[in-house]
Amino acid sequence: MKRTHIGRHSLEFLKEHYRNYLFKEYLPFWQKFGIDHELGGFMCGIDHDGKQTSDSKLMWYQGRGLWTYSYLYRCFGGEENLQVATKAKDFLLENGRDKDGNWVKSLTRQGDIELPATRRGYGALFVAEGLQAYSHATGDQQALDVALEALEQGLKLFDDAERFIDEGYIPHTYKGQRPLGSHMVLILILTQILEHAPSPRLEALADRMVDAIMNKFWNPEYRLLNEVLAHDYSRPDDSNESFVYLGHAIETLWMLLPEALRRNDHALFELVSQRFRRHLEVSWDDVYGGFLLGGDVNGAPIYDKVLWQHEEVMIGCLILIEHTDWDWPADWFERTFDYAEAKFSLKQYGHPLYLYGGDRKVSFAEHVTRKENYHHPRCIMRNLLTVENILSRGGAISDRWKDK
Repeated sequence: MKRTHIGRHSLEFLKEHYRNYLFKEYLPFWQKFGIDHELGGFMCGIDHDGKQTSDSKLMWYQGRGLWTYSYLYRCFGGEENLQVATKAKDFLLENGRDKDGNWVKSLTRQGDIELPATRRGYGALFVAEGLQAYSHATGDQQALDVALEALEQGLKLFDDAERFIDEGYIPHTYKGQRPLGSHMVLILILTQILEHAPSPRLEALADRMVDAIMNKFWNPEYRLLNEVLAHDYSRPDDSNESFVYLGHAIETLWMLLPEALRRNDHALFELVSQRFRRHLEVSWDDVYGGFLLGGDVNGAPIYDKVLWQHEEVMIGCLILIEHTDWDWPADWFERTFDYAEAKFSLKQYGHPLYLYGGDRKVSFAEHVTRKENYHHPRCIMRNLLTVENILSRGGAISDRWKDK
């Protein structure tokens, strides 16, 4: 099978769409408004016109931005991208930890601690992802060493049975709860590290994450992934039992596809694909289009529409398009791409970039307080590379499973 189109969109059109947007719109905007060229790091409090709404440097966004520019440099080159990544890395290593070695929640622009470390754990993990990406791009061993330390720090928090954190979106919070979101970020980081720095310890940890996602979070009654389990991975007998956060579930499942490819595990790839499709079918809003964020299986949905969820759908679909001859990923990609361009693109409102999210109809917001430096460029870069891979084979699918 050789593809020339995905739905009605040609591969050449998609390549030019992603390449032009990345290099002529997204990166120039961030170069002008979102990068602290003087001190290093990223200023994500930005309105549509580039006006800064905050000069805080939240740890999540610093680690994520470091990942973005490290991946950008590794895959597309550009000394200017390396310079941004290096200054962000240096800023993090110099300022990001408190006296006990914990990654803090937020820094001022100058690097002073603005908000102290919490027990949520994600800050350390996003720092770990950014530093390992920098190491992968440059060979910097110190960056990888600190990344591994940050990874263990985050894991220690998630494994603490006494940890009590109100995530905000989970119906019922209790000590030691295990969110799907933490396993999602962990398997994402582990796959990336193991691609360039093999480790028996991390292989065992990746096995644990895959088992938890596929066998423990999977609810066989609903045929969906639950968002939260008890500390011993049992399913709670409360409102969390029927709660699904479909955005995280879709995101987690596409992240298992590269892990299955890394392992050369065709059975895992097939099962993940089936479950990915199931979540797309359940989350689609048949009234207004787009994907619903989640909700109670037996109650009300969360009607919010967020760009990142739609981008996770497109990433997963393109991975499947590259490696299989199935029709359904192309159908879902076309539907999602068209919806995102119609609803989230800000061109129709006279602004660059895309809306981060909105209500069920994705109503336009005149002003925003954040621009996205991670999910959005990750989708653009990954999808561009995937389309170019397919084109480089003359439209043929990969031969990864040719003997299966």
